[in-house]
Amino acid sequence: MSDIQNTVNDLRNRVEALERKSPKDKLSMVVFSGSLDKVLAAFIMATGAAAMGTSVTMFFTFWGTAALRKKARVKKDFISRMFGLLLPTGADRLKLSKMNFCGAGTAMMKSLMNRKKTVTLPQLLEMAGQLEVQINICEMSMDLMGMKREEMVDYPGLEYCGVAGFLAQAQESSNTLFI
Repeated sequence: MSDIQNTVNDLRNRVEALERKSPKDKLSMVVFSGSLDKVLAAFIMATGAAAMGTSVTMFFTFWGTAALRKKARVKKDFISRMFGLLLPTGADRLKLSKMNFCGAGTAMMKSLMNRKKTVTLPQLLEMAGQLEVQINICEMSMDLMGMKREEMVDYPGLEYCGVAGFLAQAQESSNTLFI
């Protein structure tokens, strides 16, 4: 009888371990692009999933970090100042990835979005906060581009981490997207 009990206990432990490792109803997203259309798509998917009850984590890295910048006076070295001048400051300053045409395409898209009463990127960012979408910013990307924490948007629960921190969270996800 003890062999049967040992086998049952062993099976129970294995099932519990598998349940802990199985994917959760969670979406993890790497936001690599800093283009208006791609960041819009990322936030539309994130807020849509969160509204459906899915836990969402967005990891902003490289050019995607610019979407989360705000205007701030921060002391920087020369290279960091140059990156600051070349990168957009915030969600409302991003450009289209295609058909930008020196800003005309972006202006046309924003005008069309306004006429169609489409939600703007700053509004989506606010919605994401209300829906408890977790936003993580890559510390290495910020360091490379000379961005400081004081330059990042005010967002509830905003976290800074490296790729290992994001991958630990993404490991539990049923879906992972790269945008």
